[in-house]
Amino acid sequence: MITNMPLSPDSIGILAHSYVREPWMQAGFALLALTLVAWVANWVTKRIVLKLLLRLAGRLGFDMEASHLGRMTARLSNIVPTLVIQLGLAAIPHLPPELEALTRSLCTAFIMLTIALALARGLDLLHDFYQRRHDAVHRPIKGYVQVGKLLVYGAAAILILAALMNQSPFLLLSGLGAMAAVLMLVFKDTILSLVASVQIGSNDMVRVGDWIEMPQLDANGDVVDIALHTVKVQNFDKTITTIPTHRLISESFRNWRGMSESGGRRIMRSIMIDQNSIVFLDDAMLESLSRFELLKAYLDGKLEELGRWNDAQGAGEQVNTRRLTNIGTFRAYMLAYLEARTDIASDKTLLVRQLAPGEYGLPLEIYAFTDTTNWAEYERIQGDIFDHLLAILPEFDLRLFQRPTGVDLSYRAMQSAA
Repeated sequence: MITNMPLSPDSIGILAHSYVREPWMQAGFALLALTLVAWVANWVTKRIVLKLLLRLAGRLGFDMEASHLGRMTARLSNIVPTLVIQLGLAAIPHLPPELEALTRSLCTAFIMLTIALALARGLDLLHDFYQRRHDAVHRPIKGYVQVGKLLVYGAAAILILAALMNQSPFLLLSGLGAMAAVLMLVFKDTILSLVASVQIGSNDMVRVGDWIEMPQLDANGDVVDIALHTVKVQNFDKTITTIPTHRLISESFRNWRGMSESGGRRIMRSIMIDQNSIVFLDDAMLESLSRFELLKAYLDGKLEELGRWNDAQGAGEQVNTRRLTNIGTFRAYMLAYLEARTDIASDKTLLVRQLAPGEYGLPLEIYAFTDTTNWAEYERIQGDIFDHLLAILPEFDLRLFQRPTGVDLSYRAMQSAA
């Protein structure tokens, strides 16, 4: 028997030769050699060929190592060792047909997956190139890129299944028709978001950087990202609100882009006047108000107008004449004061109007626009205006209306006692 043979050099050689002649040994050595060739091909592709391409692209001005293009070529380089294995299977002796077919199917599926991932990186690269355009902010394509990725991954999934099942991909596609209703239900949100993205892009409804307000979703801030399924809004308290894209079409929201592009922000605020303090101007009050430089033109023109009207009417009694009022004069002062300010836009609507009186007094509303859209500057300008108007109100013998408090009641009681 072989086990009792002395282990001489000749006997060792005969034993080794007998093992090599075994079919499984031949297949094993061939697989090992094929794996080694595939590893060498992978090393040469990534360490030599790919680095040469990266160096060449760097000389041309493309920073590929940090870009999606470098990652895409790195993924495509994985196809080389897979092709070596797939083509080299025919040279392996005594390999079972079932194992060879399974290995070929796995290699084909891996190649399909690698190509799909590389195409996804290519779409990211296309998006990066598009972002360099000056009009990219106005018409984002991130949603379309995500739709393209879904199509790529869907096609890759069908091809991979067809390769693993050793079936034609058209046979799988024919079976998808019966699943159309199920697919519509599963991808309902995706379909709605795709339609919404197209409408948002074509109608230029929202851009990255726009200030939008959507109270029903507690969103009030700047748009930081527009994707296929979601729009991210960074609120002014630095929180992030995620809005489904299709809700921007189905529900209303406010976009403040028009205000930002106009260069001015609106002031629309009222001063509530106590109606009991409204009186006609007497000579003493008229002399006191004539000290205001902003009122000289108004008083001169108004007194002349009233004088002509009263003379034409021949009114003798004072009750039959037209006279100036402190509320009308104060309204004219408010308008002149706003016109004199350099931080109020003179090319936009500017008026001071009297609203309908009510239980909270007589509202005098300012409707004007600042010359800036900066929030802090806008609040400073608005605060300065109303600080001045509230402080100068007593010069016109007018009182600001507010609900009575304990201090007001005590003050009135002291006046009554006095």
